[in-house]
Amino acid sequence: MIQFILNLILMLSLGTIFFMLVRSLPRIKEGEEKKEKKSLFEKWLVSELPEKADLYMSNLLVKWVRRIRIFILRMDNILGNHLNKINPHSGKNRTNGGGFADIVEEREG
Repeated sequence: MIQFILNLILMLSLGTIFFMLVRSLPRIKEGEEKKEKKSLFEKWLVSELPEKADLYMSNLLVKWVRRIRIFILRMDNILGNHLNKINPHSGKNRTNGGGFADIVEEREG
């Protein structure tokens, strides 16, 4: 019951504040605007220059991400080919001399 009373008091106080706010709105005239001097930064924000700069940066980022992706794929191919050469089961054991198995066979034989 105490919670209901507290909620009721809160809503009545918010309603009173809202009512006072609404009554003060007609005092503000809509047609009356002050001519404010805008700073250079505000003029720049309103212009279409930030949109053009954003579009340019987006395009530049897409190009660089694609170039980095191509570089990573090329490095993956190079490393994959190198790993296939040194793999003992691939049959291309020319680069590492056959690996550890050949060394053991040479000592035994």
